[in-house]
Amino acid sequence: MANDVEGFTEIRYEAPAVRVARIVLARPDRRNAQDMKMLYEINRALDIAMHDDEVRVVIIAADGPHFSAGHFLGDDGKIGDFGPPVLGGGGYELPGPEGHVAKEQEFYLGFCWRWRNLPKPTIVQVQGKAIAGGLMLVWPFDLIVASDDAEFSDPVVAFGTNGHEFFVHAWELGHRKAKEMLFTGEAIGAEEARTLGMVNHVVPREQLDGFTLALAEKIAQRPTIGLKLAKMSVNQSLDAQGMWSAVQSAFTLHHLGHAHNQVVHGMIVDPEGAEIIRKQAKASKPKTAG
Repeated sequence: MANDVEGFTEIRYEAPAVRVARIVLARPDRRNAQDMKMLYEINRALDIAMHDDEVRVVIIAADGPHFSAGHFLGDDGKIGDFGPPVLGGGGYELPGPEGHVAKEQEFYLGFCWRWRNLPKPTIVQVQGKAIAGGLMLVWPFDLIVASDDAEFSDPVVAFGTNGHEFFVHAWELGHRKAKEMLFTGEAIGAEEARTLGMVNHVVPREQLDGFTLALAEKIAQRPTIGLKLAKMSVNQSLDAQGMWSAVQSAFTLHHLGHAHNQVVHGMIVDPEGAEIIRKQAKASKPKTAG
């Protein structure tokens, strides 16, 4: 399906194989940093795939050398600019933390949790860097295939918050490695992420597309009801461990950090954090584990 058929400008919606859809982040000029428009386009593309009974598996991919540099800090979009709100909580334009929380409950936490619970299997393929908010386009999805140069980081403790808004770090990395990632802001390389259980497969960059598509085609041979029930069973196992309650608690603490920074610094993040994060983003993580 051509990109312009669906009216997307920041992503592409493709049909690379029978029963497989692929959503591609298509802003390599800004390292696929996500603004509100991109997030709503991703959500709409996922809806298209979910409502197409011929699609059994969805791949999320990205153009360019890096998967995603995180949130696009220059975003001036507002809820309602790109279609009606999806979750319908309201209060988006209210002053102070009340409005800020309402907005992020819609397009950050709300979208991530919604995508995590979509009925069809999803696979994300990651190359280069996935930084902070970039992980929010990785962790909601079911399987992760990484190129051997992929790096995963959440350095935003330097901004005076506890981490990005979809706080599943302890489940993805284990509690001790999650603390190290957050305390230091340092990246985890692809092979180390695989040993931690966060990444399913690590492949050379030139094999990333082909390997991921082959995996999707293998999964797409299974019946839809079996795939749906298997996914629900695993997700509900995590739910029984308290994942959703923990995510909501961490989201509240995230906004406590924003409110503190607003009082102390006159802005929602510690301004000194930007330079720290920029320096770390330029560093590279070795491919070997450890």
